[in-house]
Amino acid sequence: MQKYADYIKKIEIDSLWSGRRHVVWELDRKVNILSGINGVGKSTILNKVVRSIGANGDVVNHAVKGVHITFSPEDATHIRYDVIRSFDRPLLNTDMLGEVGANLVTELDWQLFKLQRKYLDYQVNIGNRIIAVLQSGRPDAAAEAQAISEPKKKFQDMVDDLFSDTGKTIIRTENEIRFSQIGETLYPYQLSSGEKQVLAILLTVLIEDNRPYVLFLDEPEVSMHVEWQKRLIDLILDLNGNVQVILTTHSPAVVMNGWIDRITEVSDITDNE
Repeated sequence: MQKYADYIKKIEIDSLWSGRRHVVWELDRKVNILSGINGVGKSTILNKVVRSIGANGDVVNHAVKGVHITFSPEDATHIRYDVIRSFDRPLLNTDMLGEVGANLVTELDWQLFKLQRKYLDYQVNIGNRIIAVLQSGRPDAAAEAQAISEPKKKFQDMVDDLFSDTGKTIIRTENEIRFSQIGETLYPYQLSSGEKQVLAILLTVLIEDNRPYVLFLDEPEVSMHVEWQKRLIDLILDLNGNVQVILTTHSPAVVMNGWIDRITEVSDITDNE
C-alpha cells in the first residue's frame, strides 16, 4: 500500500564529488534555498536527490544510490514531487516536434504542453467534486463548491496580475490556457521565456490540488523579471500551503521578501573527509 510523505526532513549524500565527500542538509518544512556561486554544486545536489526518487515517487530504494532521505512520516513509501528546470533550451527531439506540432520549439514549451494536459484533468476532477457537493443537499454546499473552485480562480488572478504590464489576460472561458492581448488570442508557447517560466511554476503548483508535495526548482529566476523573482516564493505558498519548496539560486531578489533565513550555503552542508 502506498503511503505518501508530507515533506522531506533531511538529505544526506555519501559523496558529492571528489574532495567533497559528504552532504548533510536539515530541511525546513516550507522553504529551502540552496545558494552559492556557479559550479559549487547546487544543481548537483538537487539532481542527485531527484534521481534517487523513482519516477512514480517511489522512495523505498533511494539509499542504494548513495542518497539517504528522511521523510515525514519516516515510514512513507512514496512522495509527490515536481521538478522545474527553467533553462529555455531548444528542443532537440525532432520526433517529439513532429508528434505535437511545430509550435513547440523549446524545453519550456514541451513542459507547458504536458502541463496543459494535466490542467484539463485537474479541471475535470474539481468539476466532479463540485457536482458531488452541490448534489449532497448539505446547507453549506454552495460555500463548499466555491472553496473547491477558489484555487483555480486564484491562479488565474495571479497570472493576470503578473502579466498586466503587457495587457495579457487568461481567457477564462477556455478549458486550456489561452491569453487575450489586444483582441488577439495567444498560446502559452508565444510568451516570453520569463512568462513561460512563471506560468509553468504556478501551473505545476495548482494542479497538485493542495496536496502535500515537494517542488524542486533549479535556478527558477533565469530570464524572470526581478519583481517576479521577489514574489515567487510567496506566490507558490499562497497557491498551495502544503508545498515544500527546495530551490537553488544565486539571485538575491528571490530571497528578498523575508526568506533570507532559509538560505543554506553549499559549503555549510558539505565536508571534505
